Amino acid sequence: METRQQNTAVLIAQNNTLPSQVRHIHLMGICGTGMASLAGMLKDQGFLVTGSDQNVYPPMSTYLDALSIPIFQGYQASNLHESPDLVIVGNVITRSNPEAIELARRRLPYLSMPQAIHAFALKGKKSIVIAGTHGKTTTTALVSWVLECAGLDPGYLIGGIPVNFGNGFRQGKGIYFVIEGDEYDTAFFDKGPKFLHYSPWIVILTSIEFDHADIYRDLEHVRKSFRNLLRMLPSEGRLIANMDDPLVVAESEIASCPVISYGLGNKAFWSARNISVGYQETSLEAFTKRGEAMEITTPLYGRHNISNLLSALALADFLNVKATLILKAFESFRGVKRRQEVKGEKNGILVLDDFAHHPTAVRETIKAVREKYQGRRIIAAFEPRSNSSRRNTFQRDYVSCFDQADLVMIPEPPFMEKIPLEERFSSRQLVEDLQKRGTAAYYFPETSLLLERILRVNRRGDVVLIMSNGAFDNLAEKLLKGLRG
Repeated sequence: METRQQNTAVLIAQNNTLPSQVRHIHLMGICGTGMASLAGMLKDQGFLVTGSDQNVYPPMSTYLDALSIPIFQGYQASNLHESPDLVIVGNVITRSNPEAIELARRRLPYLSMPQAIHAFALKGKKSIVIAGTHGKTTTTALVSWVLECAGLDPGYLIGGIPVNFGNGFRQGKGIYFVIEGDEYDTAFFDKGPKFLHYSPWIVILTSIEFDHADIYRDLEHVRKSFRNLLRMLPSEGRLIANMDDPLVVAESEIASCPVISYGLGNKAFWSARNISVGYQETSLEAFTKRGEAMEITTPLYGRHNISNLLSALALADFLNVKATLILKAFESFRGVKRRQEVKGEKNGILVLDDFAHHPTAVRETIKAVREKYQGRRIIAAFEPRSNSSRRNTFQRDYVSCFDQADLVMIPEPPFMEKIPLEERFSSRQLVEDLQKRGTAAYYFPETSLLLERILRVNRRGDVVLIMSNGAFDNLAEKLLKGLRG
């Protein structure tokens, strides 16, 4: 029965044929960043939307609450007793999930999240897919904002909450739809990457590294997925590729369309020089191989974000957006929640929240914060929470990531019982290795003890950088509340 229903789901997407009457749509795993944005889009289109999730926490819980979308806490068969017309299954859902079992028993129509996006958002649109191991969310938000400032009324679906828009979704009336193209698997009934469902016209490819050790065997397996994405590009489309990444350069050769290159080095068509990071803003000069130059001001900082900005510039130039409008968009872009987000400052202590979890992202985020807040002590609190970081895949790689921090605090990872014993990451071992390297690092068996330590040792002028792809026990909010006022 389950196999038959899975085939039906795949057929729905392939034939673009949905049930004749769809009013109520239920999303399983609704608090995932992409799923929450999709839920908002469907609500905006007039559907009755409900959802369920095991881990409900801000910002997605408050975001969905503001949209008046009901959420069932925890997965159970009774969540489907109202018999929704269509169920959208997030990739956190396993075959043994109580709702997945009930879904098969009731033989309700269902789709994966990417299939639903294809069916409800991409029809008649030119799809701009932002892909890569790093930088997808910020770049998707920035590209969407540039097109918005250009008056092109884009649709977008972003795996986060961009500050300028206030939400991660919009259908838009324009011809372009900007979407974050995740290489993670689609659903328990479709183990291919999500981005293969998005029919790209343009792809921005930011980077390729090994990640998602729970679904990818090795780097070559990751590269194959990106290769399959690039093969989908039509000859009239474009690949906008980061020339600073050698793997991106190598895979770009597979594209059958023209390639527009960008990067911080001097080999790319679009590049940057004279980058100056100030307390309020960053200034730089972007230039092309044609000899054109643009003086840019932006609140973004860090080399990784300047690279993201160049990719958006390359796209805007290809779409013939006026330079004055591009500059206005870059200057007014306010970033994405949980990407170097300022959570607050109290008693001269600044608290930042960031989604970093891959070693490269951790390293580049700390470097960016060090450059931005020169002369201030950096306290880095890192929670190894993702499926890859809870494994020992990157155990050694993390050791060199914290060199720019003054104090490093690492708790015991959550949900370790889900990882085979021989594959488990060790926070204690990382702290020992950091100490051998000369870094002031501390291990904590639980987050509450980490919070107590920060509250004891903080001093005026500190920057506390909190990094996790999960809630981290609401550490940022608890810290701000606990700082002496």
